[in-house]
Amino acid sequence: MRKLLLILLTFSIVSSCDDGDIINVDFEFGDTFVACGELVFYQVKENPFESLSLQIVQPDWTLEKLIEVDTITGLLVNDEPIEIAIEGTANQFNYRSYNSNPAPLFCNDVPPSDIQINEDLSSFSGIGIINVFLLEDDNDGIPAEMEDANLDDDMNPATDPTDTDGDGIPDYLDVDDDGDNVLTSVEIEDDNLDNDNNPLTNPRDTDEDGIPNYLDTDDDNDGTLTIDEENAPADQNPANDYTDPNIADYLNPNESATLPATAYRAHPINQVFTITLRVEGIQFPTITQDVFDMGSLTDSRLTNTRLVTPEF
Repeated sequence: MRKLLLILLTFSIVSSCDDGDIINVDFEFGDTFVACGELVFYQVKENPFESLSLQIVQPDWTLEKLIEVDTITGLLVNDEPIEIAIEGTANQFNYRSYNSNPAPLFCNDVPPSDIQINEDLSSFSGIGIINVFLLEDDNDGIPAEMEDANLDDDMNPATDPTDTDGDGIPDYLDVDDDGDNVLTSVEIEDDNLDNDNNPLTNPRDTDEDGIPNYLDTDDDNDGTLTIDEENAPADQNPANDYTDPNIADYLNPNESATLPATAYRAHPINQVFTITLRVEGIQFPTITQDVFDMGSLTDSRLTNTRLVTPEF
């Protein structure tokens, strides 16, 4: 659990305290927060019922804008930290306490009337710092670190990436590494002759030329490229074309009918976004806090897929 230790400065005289006494109030919030509308980030907790929320009005950010990706490069548009000035009017950071669970108050056009706000404090200064990260993968069954020749010796497939088929999509994002229109996930399947249930230790090599099928442009070595071993009408998938019902033509050296390919299949690339939020310089009327880390956003919209069709 992340802990927010707030120092409550009391300026009134009470029977048990003198002027200027400092009372330490310990608030515990989780490592995640959620989003609502355009745009509110918030956390809620129970025992006691409390919430922290950041409402962003200027500029008019939305979650969709935060995770925007360049349609050409596939890179994040917002790859630098985003700073939100908190001034207590447009952009507000609030601490509230309640008589019951406050979750229904957020993201609800008609909030329930039975939830009472016991205390509502708004910070009159501070900065909200948002960081957005993107992790992409082809989910083809081969770990990303194994899809890079690592010629730059940095063990990072995203830098100087290997692109076996030269289609502009690096192997670690390419669902078809050899560009033959048969998915890598299909071509790494083997007969498990080594009994280790791991297709990568003994990947299928139909023609036994030393090149595994998922990197071989002519899987059966019949002189016809796999990508061209289709029956009309072509659907950019040689794996579903059979002359012999027991084996696909692209794996059958006795079948080499040719229907020249004219296009690559669409390549889905899986995206997982991470958004973190840190708030600095919080100043409520009676509470100060230098830094509070709200953790990472939990939201179904942070998982997505983009489609890329390489130019043929």
